[in-house]
Amino acid sequence: MKVRLGYVAIALGLPNVTSSSNVTYTYYKKLTTKEKRINRLKKVSYSNVTDLRKILEYNIKNNIHFYRITSALIPLATHPDVNWDYRKIFSVDFKLLGDMIKDNDMRVDTHPDQFNVINSVNDKVVENTRRNLWFHVNLFNDMKYSLGKMVLHIGSAAGGKEKALKRFEDNFKSYPNEITSKLILENDDKTFTAKETLKLCKTLGVPMVLDVHHHICNNDGNNIKNILPEIFSTWNGEVLPPKLHFSSPKNGTKDRKHADFIDADHFIEFIETCKSFNRDIDIMIEAKKKDLALFDLVNSIKNLRKDWKWIDSSTFEL
Repeated sequence: MKVRLGYVAIALGLPNVTSSSNVTYTYYKKLTTKEKRINRLKKVSYSNVTDLRKILEYNIKNNIHFYRITSALIPLATHPDVNWDYRKIFSVDFKLLGDMIKDNDMRVDTHPDQFNVINSVNDKVVENTRRNLWFHVNLFNDMKYSLGKMVLHIGSAAGGKEKALKRFEDNFKSYPNEITSKLILENDDKTFTAKETLKLCKTLGVPMVLDVHHHICNNDGNNIKNILPEIFSTWNGEVLPPKLHFSSPKNGTKDRKHADFIDADHFIEFIETCKSFNRDIDIMIEAKKKDLALFDLVNSIKNLRKDWKWIDSSTFEL
């Protein structure tokens, strides 16, 4: 069983580096000419793309093989009233990013923002979600990275869970295959449990991302060990191993807010639960301290489980 650790978006080990600088639509509209508007978008996007390259180089240097790219890489990329040709402008840059990822056997994914709701009762939200998801699909295509996936929650429970799940299924089937083939679904901390998410994933034939923290907050009494084999089985046939999310509560067991770092004892307990299934897994660390939390967790594991075999600085084997 091999376990790879990853982190989300921001590398705190790289001061003053961010791939999420923004241009608001309000600011964009204040610029007086089309040339000024496009130049501003190009400048900020170039900075983001350049810093993403620095982050990937940092990950390669530190043997971190799993990483989540920000959804804010290209400002106003999906705004219907902007519609600028960033794909053509940055085509070479995107390909170079993809080459870095593939040449170094990295796994990257995205997590579109929470306002993307496939099962919304508002048709406009459903259509906006479709447009926003195309951005992520196009990014993977432009990087020529065929293994890219995007994580979504089920979303709205309007009308009751049963109707909401059916609405998700119907809307999902109306989306193009280019989008649905890239989607993986995650349980959430308030509404849809891991068991409910698993059932939908099996119905749709898509992989499930187990968020361990969310399961603790919202589980309807279901034991995580009992559902892990079925969750892992949703990844059968995929090139990459199952991915999971792990975070620790900030205050109290069921606090939904993420702590700065990871509770190493709880993490080890979870890994030892997984051990009996002997399945390679990739775990995204969702902690406020990002890459620093990953390094801190590694050091803690090495102190607490001296017999675990480390392949490199972010990958161990049991």
